[in-house]
Amino acid sequence: MTNIWITVAVITGIATVLALLLTLADAFIADYGERRIKINKEKELVVEGGSTLLSSLVSNQLFIPSACGGKGSCGYCKCKVNSGGGPVLATELSYLSESDIKNNVRLSCQVKVKEDMEIEVPEELFNVKQFKAAVEISKDVTPKIKFLRLKITDGQEIKFKAGQYIQLIAPPYPGNQEEVYRAYSLASYTGNLSFIDLVIGYVEGGLLTTYVHKHLSVGDNVAFNGPYGDFYLQDTDAEVVLVAVGTGMAPILSILYELKNKGINRKATFFFGARTIDDLFMLEEMSMFERELPNFKFIPTLSKPQPEDNWQGEVGRVTDAMQKHLKADSNQEAYLCGSAPMINSTVEMLKKKGIPEDKIYYDKFD
Repeated sequence: MTNIWITVAVITGIATVLALLLTLADAFIADYGERRIKINKEKELVVEGGSTLLSSLVSNQLFIPSACGGKGSCGYCKCKVNSGGGPVLATELSYLSESDIKNNVRLSCQVKVKEDMEIEVPEELFNVKQFKAAVEISKDVTPKIKFLRLKITDGQEIKFKAGQYIQLIAPPYPGNQEEVYRAYSLASYTGNLSFIDLVIGYVEGGLLTTYVHKHLSVGDNVAFNGPYGDFYLQDTDAEVVLVAVGTGMAPILSILYELKNKGINRKATFFFGARTIDDLFMLEEMSMFERELPNFKFIPTLSKPQPEDNWQGEVGRVTDAMQKHLKADSNQEAYLCGSAPMINSTVEMLKKKGIPEDKIYYDKFD
């Protein structure tokens, strides 16, 4: 027994010494000092070297989208690094195409600022802002989905396009020791400048969904930044085909409010997929849209209705309902939001219906 304790003590001592050496190395050997980041050949930032490019930009109020919170698992935080980024890392390869690599596109959350850099980012990111807000409404709309209304409290106004998203920030809380942020689509009307609506589902083990569902209450202060995204309602006269499952309803709600409140009289059909009747939500809103939008129809479908539901509507996958009700028309645009498998199968079906691929817009989430 004595030998075991001696062995444990020796291993613990070695681990402690190595940790100390790594800390000292990070503090002294890897001290990169001040570095300059030139952006779009115009703007220049002076930052402390050693952090990721993403965090360096965010700390200077230039918000690059990152649905995974900078963990390298979403591929959203791409930007061009024309100099100073070092070689492409293995952690980036699965998110970069051959064209990306050829054109110096990198994941900003994986690139460390070790030397002066020259980068390019989309100009619209200079309009992204950080907002402070308070929770005005928090209610369960299904057993696993919450509706949130966040009232902006810092005097700013948010301007966005119907379909875009923001990044909600969760501070450290019991069970999570670091700040995290995740992307959520805006569910509100673009004319509402003082608040935003979100629809957030609970994911077991999800850091931000746990914060929202278990720790966030009416009156609490929150922060978010945005808007982001190139998924939004196009300014045309085409028929609108809307498709979503679960929390993918959020940007579709924003699009429907846009059609209603701006008096846009385009034909629109919303195909919504859920598992059981308990997973359907915003039904009053859908009835309101059907009353106030003369060319709108809501078609929900359940994949696993229960006998006690007495469900009389469509049954199966959302694409089954589309196959049944959607009539091919050359003047159609489709807006999809949901999981990658749902998006992929829906895109293929819509193409077979004759909708050109460049008229199919989508927002995928994990």
